Amino acid sequence: MKKTLSRRARLATGGAVLAAVAAGTFGTVAANASAPEAAQDSAVSAAPAAAAGKRDTTTSTHLTADAATEAARAALKAAEQEGQRVTVAVVDRNGNTILTMRGDGAGPQSYESAERKAYTAVSWNAPTSELEGRLENAPNLKDIPGTLFLGGGVPVTAGKAPIAGIGVAGAPSGTLDEKFARAGAAALN
Repeated sequence: MKKTLSRRARLATGGAVLAAVAAGTFGTVAANASAPEAAQDSAVSAAPAAAAGKRDTTTSTHLTADAATEAARAALKAAEQEGQRVTVAVVDRNGNTILTMRGDGAGPQSYESAERKAYTAVSWNAPTSELEGRLENAPNLKDIPGTLFLGGGVPVTAGKAPIAGIGVAGAPSGTLDEKFARAGAAALN
């Protein structure tokens, strides 16, 4: 059922709408009239960007995408030569994935596992097979998000500092996964 407003109600509503529009228009005109002056004042008061001193910054070394691709291909080739179907992941120093290559026939679980092994290796600057042993003394390590303490991840270093991690997953053992990850790392030397 449609309800109609009385003539008096329509006039009151229309007047209120006109008053609101007029107030908005007047406010806009008044604001625009002073805008050039305000813009000029803000331009004068804008300060240049602060420059950080040399002691306030650090420089880090990163693996190039081409080098990451070369390492991943070498790891895949090593696995293929032994008839293994694996996935290889390469992450940067911060644990961000540079690339992941899933070999032909590699299982679906291998993709995430390879990335997590690479992340774990670069985070601790140690092969993940070595880190497996640390779980005996600190079992809560396995609860750290994004990590996987199974053989198959190796760090890549420059001047003893970790710059990347290579993770391999999909072979029947972590020992084989790590062998292939080491083959990928060796391709970088």
